[in-house]
Amino acid sequence: MLDINLIRTNPELVKENIRKKFQDEKLVLVDEVIALDKQNRDAIQRADNLRHEGNKAAKQIGALMAQGKKDEAEAAKQQVKAFKDELAELEQKEVEYAEEIRKRMLVIPQIIDDSVPIGKDDSQNVENERFGEPVVPEWEIPYHVDIMERLNGIDLDAARRTSGNGFYYLKGDIARLHSAILSYARDFMIDRGFTYYVPPFMIHGNVVTGVMSFAEMENMMYKIEGEDLYLIGTSEHSMIGKFIDQMLTEDELPQTLTSYSPCFRKEVGAHGIEERGVYRIHQFEKQEMVVVCKPEDSMMWYNKLWQNTVDFFRTLDIPVRTLECCSGDLADLKVKSCDVEAWSPRQQKYFEVGSCSNLGDAQARRLKIRVKGPDGRKYLPHTLNNTVVAPPRMLIAFLENNLQADGSIRIPEALRMYMGGKAEIR
Repeated sequence: MLDINLIRTNPELVKENIRKKFQDEKLVLVDEVIALDKQNRDAIQRADNLRHEGNKAAKQIGALMAQGKKDEAEAAKQQVKAFKDELAELEQKEVEYAEEIRKRMLVIPQIIDDSVPIGKDDSQNVENERFGEPVVPEWEIPYHVDIMERLNGIDLDAARRTSGNGFYYLKGDIARLHSAILSYARDFMIDRGFTYYVPPFMIHGNVVTGVMSFAEMENMMYKIEGEDLYLIGTSEHSMIGKFIDQMLTEDELPQTLTSYSPCFRKEVGAHGIEERGVYRIHQFEKQEMVVVCKPEDSMMWYNKLWQNTVDFFRTLDIPVRTLECCSGDLADLKVKSCDVEAWSPRQQKYFEVGSCSNLGDAQARRLKIRVKGPDGRKYLPHTLNNTVVAPPRMLIAFLENNLQADGSIRIPEALRMYMGGKAEIR
């Protein structure tokens, strides 16, 4: 959510940003906010004047009564009552104006960084850099579910019977590999100075609207019936939410956190749920990283975060690339974002395994997270998040890139201690 002062002073900048995101239908919202804001400030000014006049008239009543001027005192009482009645109406209007302004402000997109490439959708995202040499082996790479089934590591039929499409049973060495990757990711981030968390897996509605846009909320979140609780789609939601309504001191920054959680997503939209596979599913687990920092440090942390994911995947011998998200592919709260994509030898292309985002002060403004500087000045911190790893999607890249000619799976050195010393899965 933007600072309303920006809309007051530079509405054309806000409109140009909307155009860059190809959301021209939102241009009218800027003018509506300006009009509502003027009406609201006029109401506030009138209310302040009424309070002043009302207090002045109230003080006169006693003096008039003391002078025996009962008629004039009664007239003053009527005037005070009229002031109070009008003031009550104005105070109600202030609430209504504020609500209408907030509704519009919540859907006006954040100002994107100047470095973001302009493009309409994800087809116009821009490759930044590749890490590791993509290899296509001489032997055939089967579909990832076929690899898992040959190793007796997955049961999708049973999951469909219990839960429907978009769910899975992992078992045996594949289930162990899944857990090993998460344990390694946890320790990898702890070694990089991040504090490990296991957060709540459900959050209140005001936290949901604080961390994401309405469109994302509608397409992602599962609501608990009859309660003000939602299942998290990523631990970023509860990790940023932990700072709601908090005043941090500058010496508490940066907050560098890494969190494990299951994630639950409706996956409503064009992509849908896979009937056979674990790429797009309703339930998965993830290791996340979250940073709350001073505004001037956020781009530095943005670059550190995506680099952490690249380094993690390279220790597992998986080639990756970073892909800069263009303006039209950025969620409304994001200032800048890039995807980390892993190489698929079977498809001979890269696919998304994580996303790194700088949200500027958008989440802090919505959640009322503030920082008090040493000089007493209060300001909004910036928030960032990035995926360390999200199996079972990451298992696709792992299995394909570590598949050997005889059908066994090589376990990279970094992961072996989490797999009981195993060097391969057969």
